[in-house]
Amino acid sequence: MSTNQPVPAAQAGGRGAPDARRLRMILITVSIALMAVIASVTGLNVAQTHMAVEFGASQSTVLWIINIYTLALAALLLPLGALGDRLGRKPVLLAGLGVFGIATVVAGLAPTAEVMLAARVASGVGAAMIMPITLSVITSTFPEERRGKAIGVWTGVAGGGGILGMFLSALLVDVADWRWLFVLPAVLVLVALAMTSRSVPDSRETSAHRFDTVGALLSVIAVTGLIFVLQEGPERGWTAPATLIGLTAGLVAAVGFVAWELHRRDASLLDVRLFRERGLSGGSITLLVVFGVQAGIGVVLFPFFQAVLGWSGLLSTVAMMPMAVAMMTASGLAPRLAAGIGARSTMVVGIALAGAGMALMALLVSVGGGYPSVLPGLLAMGVGMGLSMTPSTEAVTASLPRGKQGVASALNDVTREFGTALGVALLGALVSAGYRDAIDDRLHGIPQGAADTAREGVANAVEVAGGTGPYAPDLLHAARQSFVDGWQQAMWAGAFLMGALLVHIALRGPGNTPSAVAGGTGPAEAVSGDPVVSRPLSGSMFDEC
Repeated sequence: MSTNQPVPAAQAGGRGAPDARRLRMILITVSIALMAVIASVTGLNVAQTHMAVEFGASQSTVLWIINIYTLALAALLLPLGALGDRLGRKPVLLAGLGVFGIATVVAGLAPTAEVMLAARVASGVGAAMIMPITLSVITSTFPEERRGKAIGVWTGVAGGGGILGMFLSALLVDVADWRWLFVLPAVLVLVALAMTSRSVPDSRETSAHRFDTVGALLSVIAVTGLIFVLQEGPERGWTAPATLIGLTAGLVAAVGFVAWELHRRDASLLDVRLFRERGLSGGSITLLVVFGVQAGIGVVLFPFFQAVLGWSGLLSTVAMMPMAVAMMTASGLAPRLAAGIGARSTMVVGIALAGAGMALMALLVSVGGGYPSVLPGLLAMGVGMGLSMTPSTEAVTASLPRGKQGVASALNDVTREFGTALGVALLGALVSAGYRDAIDDRLHGIPQGAADTAREGVANAVEVAGGTGPYAPDLLHAARQSFVDGWQQAMWAGAFLMGALLVHIALRGPGNTPSAVAGGTGPAEAVSGDPVVSRPLSGSMFDEC
């Protein structure tokens, strides 16, 4: 049982509730901290070849350098989010920023792949301390009537920040050196540290129960095993021993976690009985599918831009920016729409737009049509995702009590990470399978060696085409058209998933009262540090936040 009782102003040095300016600074602070974490998820993707050459590392090692960060982050979100509730959100956020910042500097200076791997693990630990706290600071600090707008900003950064981070990373790799990729998150951490110390109030919860250590360990094993399978399955093979061991460990630990949490009931790390509520289940499922689709789109778009259209990595990243901007803008507008028509209706509109965007890309994409053939779908998806993410995030955090906001925030983040890994694995596999099926009938007359290489993927086909002499135009045409065929297969699958989600949310989604979006858990008053009390504010969007 958690309690969260107000501290009289006199006991906190006579300071009252945060005013509009203070709330704005809190929101900016947690957004900067979140951006540092999100940028590090995608940043190294553009430096794979550079790391392989400098470290003399295999492709498998390079992929581990990239993926180990996400694995550590996802595995530790729930237990560290819960500890943040107990130990104090501000000190845990400061500690996480410190760990993350030091690890980022070490990674930027790493002389070997082994040091880089260790630094990336430490970065993931720090990120797992930061990410859930940034959202729980909002839910425990902002007045009820302003919380939806603040969560909209948070979801915009979480959704679009990865694309923005990838753009800046690609720019740095093109104009400087790949090690400069670590400068951006390091600078963001320094700024966030200074602003957190000055602006973020502390809040924590007291509990009559001991920390759920068994539940925490089971959650770590479950998430690690399942994320490992989704990351490594496509590379190692779905029937490889390591994949099967990871799957078995993850599933057994997941079942054990549910059984243990049901046994612990009110003393649990996460009360799984709450998933019976429409808000928690509907919000979680929406975030899982939406982030899965978004991540899967990246798997499809970058090969299309680079191998089919022949664009550079930087230009390919720029081409993703309209979706990111649309997503971040819609995330900020979603609370206002939800206040008028309700959370569920807003989610339905967003899901419908995102599904329509995938259908548009399946229908319009072509080799000759180039970028204009995918832009309408990108914009529709960006708006749809932005509209659906904000009310979904608030539905998740509103479903857990005030004393569990760190856990609620962590659950929100774990769902996003699972969705991302699942989307990459599923849509990536569909594109690859569709490409292989389509290209087999288009390689007649191509030399056997070049044809075998072309079957491995569109990038391989483009690379080998230069050595095939007069066969090059036919090989390139076959590979590019086959990739578009695989693209269409993946997009229709994504549109089907969004359609199924639309029906589920329309029938079983969160409550549809307009007040549901602005509501949720009542703001938690600070137990140490500045007291936090709800009161109306006025002004612009940031003033209101």
